[in-house]
Amino acid sequence: MIGGLFIYNHKGEVLISRVYRDDIGRNAVDAFRVNVIHARQQVRSPVTNIARTSFFHVKRSNIWLAAVTKQNVNAAMVFEFLYKMCDVMTAYFGKISEENIKNNFVLIYELLDEILDFGYPQNSETGALKTFITQQGIKGQHQTKEEQSQITSQVTGQIGWRREGIKYRRNELFLDVLESVNLLMSPQGQVLSAHVSGRVVMKSYLSGMPECKFGMNDKIVIDKQGKGGASDDAGKSDLGGGSGKQSIAIDDCTFHQCVRLSKFDSERSISFIPPDGEYELMRYRTTKDIILPFRVIPLVREVGRTKLEVKVVIKSNFKPSLLAQKIEVRIPTPLNTSGVQVICMKGKAKYKASENAIVWKIKRMAGMKESQISAEIELLPTNDKKKWARPPISMNFEVPFAPSGLKVRYLKVFESKLNYSDHDVIKWVRYIGRSGIYETRC
Repeated sequence: MIGGLFIYNHKGEVLISRVYRDDIGRNAVDAFRVNVIHARQQVRSPVTNIARTSFFHVKRSNIWLAAVTKQNVNAAMVFEFLYKMCDVMTAYFGKISEENIKNNFVLIYELLDEILDFGYPQNSETGALKTFITQQGIKGQHQTKEEQSQITSQVTGQIGWRREGIKYRRNELFLDVLESVNLLMSPQGQVLSAHVSGRVVMKSYLSGMPECKFGMNDKIVIDKQGKGGASDDAGKSDLGGGSGKQSIAIDDCTFHQCVRLSKFDSERSISFIPPDGEYELMRYRTTKDIILPFRVIPLVREVGRTKLEVKVVIKSNFKPSLLAQKIEVRIPTPLNTSGVQVICMKGKAKYKASENAIVWKIKRMAGMKESQISAEIELLPTNDKKKWARPPISMNFEVPFAPSGLKVRYLKVFESKLNYSDHDVIKWVRYIGRSGIYETRC
């Protein structure tokens, strides 16, 4: 597996070094510094092979994390470990920076001793690690035998992400469906590419060791179950979203380790014992029947060689009862722009010369509405015969529904040992759709 792990600063100085295999020597440290960090040309590939040694690296601000091996390993698993290592360090001391790493180097070595064993990843769940590795170091003499046995069972048992004996006055469950919609549209309104990347993020404050069941309007589930069943909603929620669709087709999805994958494969039900606190339950991606919250209609007219007339209309395509927020439209301008006159009926628009764009901001906009902006762009005479490339108009926004059409059909909690049932748990469901790369060619 992993032969060594090195953490460098932007100068190529080694901050953390841990070698797990005899086949990795100190020359590997210099090889990565010379061929990647100090390379004359920017290294784009995250995997670099130098003298039959593979370097898997990720960069966080000005810090490089490099895993080194001479074996034919699973690259996806190595990167999963590196990203998990970044998450663990962030959970312990915040931002990954040179100063924080130097201040917490003892803690990082302790974490590496627990996370990696002879180059094989072990327990990397932050919740479990925090029970026996603190900011001051490992809890040793101050622990009772009972506490030590709980830690041992948590690390070696099947449920390493949740400890026993958790108690809350109020049992609450928060579920957020967070989606990012990406679009590339032609000037005529034809969709060239569109997809939605989504995450289901949960916060659970539940006593004991509860079992949760989560259901959504996945097309395979609906087809399997037919029209009957699963009419329960998830407590206080905005299940209406902005969609009237009965089911959605999920192209691919990944789950938190707490989800029982065998049940999902056989029954398509998401069953799990939740970690305590906040965690990401699943990620998914859809490409079919996406609800596009906004349509951008551009009109660009060239008046001679020194003037451009631009008119952009945006139309909201969701229920009138819903409000979109944080709307921003960026209209690109040519490099030889000398002045811009803007007229907009709603919001505020400003020409930003440093960004070569007109930025139009609207605080909020209801569904099934439209708004427009007009601009006259004065151009400086230029000898360049090359035509303006016309970059696409980009848009940012936030809407209170899931553009994929995903809905939470039910969210149930079972706890057999303690005296509370599904009806005693307060549940909250929220849908947030945001723009990813949302562009319209003009």
